[in-house]
Amino acid sequence: MIYEEDFEFEEQPANIRDRQIPGKTGGGEPPRTPRAPGPVQRRGRPAQRRAGAGEVPKEAEAARDLLREILDRMGVAPVEIEFIPREEGEYFEVTGPDLAALIGRRGNTLEALNHVFNNIMNAGVRTNRRYYTIDAEGYRAHRADQLKSLALATLERCVREKTPQSLEPMLPSERKIVHLALASSDAVRTESEGEEPERRVVVHPR
Repeated sequence: MIYEEDFEFEEQPANIRDRQIPGKTGGGEPPRTPRAPGPVQRRGRPAQRRAGAGEVPKEAEAARDLLREILDRMGVAPVEIEFIPREEGEYFEVTGPDLAALIGRRGNTLEALNHVFNNIMNAGVRTNRRYYTIDAEGYRAHRADQLKSLALATLERCVREKTPQSLEPMLPSERKIVHLALASSDAVRTESEGEEPERRVVVHPR
């Protein structure tokens, strides 16, 4: 069972909600932030490739341009931004010389950036909202694979022991991955319990 509170959209004040966002209104090409010359050096964990990775769909170009502007204002440059479709959603993979500060401890900085970014993208939008996951040097992709393996192992333990199994506290985006990994199971159901930052997924036998 997937709960909406794990993916809650926060309404913005009018002075933020109604301002122009690059690439979201008419009038020509969206502004592009100049990039530093020279090739970008890739470090850290390589991103996991998926079919269709790299080419940004036309409907995602405004989001890509907004993300580039935010990263430039944060001083995170030069970077490359690649579009990667994954089973759990649409990803923007950011690669660059040094992205450790962008990821933060246990991915908390990346999670905060993702939250702000999606709120800006969906400000004033009531229907057909689009949500993107920002990744850096494959950190989230690697973490997603770990969480899927954890979810399956927890399912087996839950069925074997016939008792609820609590996982460690997780970020909302991480709880979503666990919920989706077990959503089709007839043997267990999942719930999110507790308050942030201690909110966690509990796997219950059916």
